[in-house]
This record gives sequence, C-alpha cells and structure tokens, in this order.
Amino acid sequence: MTLEGEKRLLQAIVGLACLVPLSAGLWGVLSGPGWLRGVEAVPIDLDSHFRYVSGVFLGVGIGFVTCLRRIETRGDRFRLLGALVVLGGLARLISLLTVGQPSGGHVFGLAMELGVTPCLIAWQASFAKRWAAAQRIGSSPGPTSALGR
Repeated sequence: MTLEGEKRLLQAIVGLACLVPLSAGLWGVLSGPGWLRGVEAVPIDLDSHFRYVSGVFLGVGIGFVTCLRRIETRGDRFRLLGALVVLGGLARLISLLTVGQPSGGHVFGLAMELGVTPCLIAWQASFAKRWAAAQRIGSSPGPTSALGR
C-alpha cells in the first residue's frame, strides 16, 4: 500500500471512530442522563455534570475531526485528544472495578477508549514519521508504507 493509500485508510478509520464521541456526546448534551438504565429521578447536579461531560466528549470528537484533513501533521493534537480519551477510559475502568460492569454500550466505550484509541495514536505517529521522511528525501509519499513493503 502506498503512503497516500495508507493516509486515506487512516483518515477513514479515524473518521469512523469519530462517530462515537460525536453521536454519544451530542445525544448526552441533548437528552441528559435520563436514558441510563437504573436512573429514575435524575438529580439536577447529576444532569448538569452529565451534560457537561457529554459536551466535552462532543468537543473531543470535533477535535479529532479537525485532525482528518492533514492527519500526517496533526500528531500533537491527535496525541492530546487521544490521551484525554484514554484517561476517560481509565476512569471508566475504575468504575467497572469498584462498582460493577455497566451496560454494553459503556463496555463498548471502554474498548474504544483503552483498545482502539491507543492503536490509532500509535498508527498516526508511525505514519506521520514515515510521511515526513518521504517528504525530506523529496519523493512523492506514494511508493512505500510499512503496511505494504
């Protein structure tokens, strides 16, 4: 696979992954925590905090979207956003270990946060390094990639 092809694949996968924080964040902002299982009457402070965290989650998704166009040069932003997601996943893991297993959607989120996100961070960093090397030697970033040598 060429570097240009790998770039398009990375962009597509990150774009697909962005759908999670964009949709879940927007849903949380608009609907609050009332849809969560086991929540009857939602205290005002819980609603406020839930919507705030949902807004932050939505913002993280928007931040990742801003990395898509020139993903090979957005490493600092990508790693910062990824670190926020992993930190949130670690907090979710603490909840799982101390309170119990949440519903399937939250377990999916945990897998995205502690599994998929670190893999995407590593891939983006590796890709950016190879892209920059190809640019330095003056070649088109088309001929080689770590995925297709």
